[in-house]
Amino acid sequence: MIQISQLNLQRGIQRLLHQANLTIHHGWKAGIIGANGVGKSSLFKLILGELQPDSGDLQIAGNLTISHMAQEVTSVERRVLDYVLDGDAQLRQVQREIAAAEADEQHHHLGELHARLDSIDGYSAEARAHLLLNGLGFMPGDASRPVGDLSGGWRIRLNLAQALMCRSDILLLDEPTNHLDLDATLWLEQWLRQYPGTLLLVSHDRDFIDNVVSHIVHMHHEQLDLYKGNYSAFERMRAERLAQQDAQFQKQQQRVSEIENFVRRFRAKATKAKQAQSRLKELERMELIAPAHVDSPFSFRFTPADKVSNPLLTLHKADCGYAGKPIMQQLNLSLAPGARIGLLGPNGAGKSTLIKTLVGDLPLLSGEQRGGEHLKVGYFAQHQLEALDLEASPLLHIKRRSPKTSEQQIRDFLGSFGFLGDDALEPVKRFSGGEKARVALALIAWERPNLLLMDEPTNHLDLEVRHALTVALQTFEGALILVSHDRHLLRNTVDEFLLVADGQARPFDGDLDDYHSWLGERRRQAPVEEEKQDAGRGNSAADRKEQKRLEAQNRAKLRPLRQSIEKLEKQLERCSSQLSNVEAQLGDSEIYQDANKEKLRTLLGQQADLTRQSQQIETEWLEQQEALETLELALEQGSATTD
Repeated sequence: MIQISQLNLQRGIQRLLHQANLTIHHGWKAGIIGANGVGKSSLFKLILGELQPDSGDLQIAGNLTISHMAQEVTSVERRVLDYVLDGDAQLRQVQREIAAAEADEQHHHLGELHARLDSIDGYSAEARAHLLLNGLGFMPGDASRPVGDLSGGWRIRLNLAQALMCRSDILLLDEPTNHLDLDATLWLEQWLRQYPGTLLLVSHDRDFIDNVVSHIVHMHHEQLDLYKGNYSAFERMRAERLAQQDAQFQKQQQRVSEIENFVRRFRAKATKAKQAQSRLKELERMELIAPAHVDSPFSFRFTPADKVSNPLLTLHKADCGYAGKPIMQQLNLSLAPGARIGLLGPNGAGKSTLIKTLVGDLPLLSGEQRGGEHLKVGYFAQHQLEALDLEASPLLHIKRRSPKTSEQQIRDFLGSFGFLGDDALEPVKRFSGGEKARVALALIAWERPNLLLMDEPTNHLDLEVRHALTVALQTFEGALILVSHDRHLLRNTVDEFLLVADGQARPFDGDLDDYHSWLGERRRQAPVEEEKQDAGRGNSAADRKEQKRLEAQNRAKLRPLRQSIEKLEKQLERCSSQLSNVEAQLGDSEIYQDANKEKLRTLLGQQADLTRQSQQIETEWLEQQEALETLELALEQGSATTD
């Protein structure tokens, strides 16, 4: 049991909790929700003992083992499999004792130790670790690779695998799906539903929360409010409470009306019975929960361009991929105005490749691509955030595009994205990932596209912004192609799916539940296919020697980039540490007294310099990371062709 009583917590000048109370019982699975910045991560640090309350009590019953997902990877020389096994501290302790007993020839003690190993399922530990890696999307050969070979996103997946490997009583997961694709998200959801301990989960993926948790802890107004049930139940209860406030009634009705209009438009267009029924059920539920979000500061829209072409964009016998290695072949696609397509498919099958091809970032390897005369594309991907001018404000970003537009018009527009008052004038470098994402969305909306290409737009967005994005995409009258692991967003904004797999992109006649079943069947067939491929390749000593030679050659090509990335990560870590030290000093109220004016000026200067350095290093890191991932993909394609 976790019990919080009359707890106060302050970070710097910001008060996060005031006289807060909360009780979490053993076995509960609780979703922690609240706007960015309310203190969800700080709550986890309290439970882990990394923060101490300013006053009040936090009590955790007994000698409970707490597992959490680390943010950094330090053991870069260890094998991936060993790194995951390190998560099971009991296993590693018994293994060390067995090794010591064998070295000292204490044979009388070995029987007892092996019995202990058996009691904690130690003999099946490697099999369990392989299952975790497979579920999170790692390839079979990844288990023997050094951790340092993995890119940043895969290292975060590896930390998640290590946390799940831990024999824990309490599991703390902070945004575990941020770096997962839909396949891995579905697998993790199933794993957590079977987890026997107490789970505290921070996530902005509402379907994921809905399918995992039994309780909701709502952090707002410096309090911890507990609700029984999942996120949908929380929304209904909150909507009922807000509906009693007359001042909110008209705003509620407007939001419900917008969703009803989309339901009517969709019902008229729906042709595939199973998909139609699945989506209509979701859309009608959105009408019920819309009032729970009426006090959200986000109310943006994607207004389409005045002119439109039909078709907007076509691909004919197109081969898409990298460096002469096609990932999809002979692809035919015609996008008409109003098309609303969700892309499904395993990790690495080519969903992002297709998006990049359509936007023009990747040239066709062969075939034909034609854009309509009035085609106007709005493109969102995570690297778009890094293309922002860090020194410029949201208002200046738009002013540069439309210099004749009045400042007040721009301010009104930015207000719908939550940039109110002086927030519209702040330089982007001071923004969080979620705020940068809102700036990128605002720039897309300002240009009034008639085709939206969106690759994982919900990463870094909290639940309120995700809801606003869902409604905005529903009311968008142009064409939409969406890649997302957020099932709620997919269910409520697209009316057909393309399955990207095995070098093809073909219509998928089913809903997301059918896709889940398709993935399960594919996983069951994978070992059989792998055995067939191994038999076809042969297992001679010469084959194995040639394979090792090619793998070594590929690693040599990747090594300079990995070394550069590792160097940048160390620089960023040093810079972040220095910045944290400066900000800790700025959090001391005494620094703002008259006697400390000079020191305050120095600290503010250091803060600005370190922030700028961090941004520069992070931008360079992202460029190097993208180059590494592109090269890795090209080499993987080359290896597959050789096989």
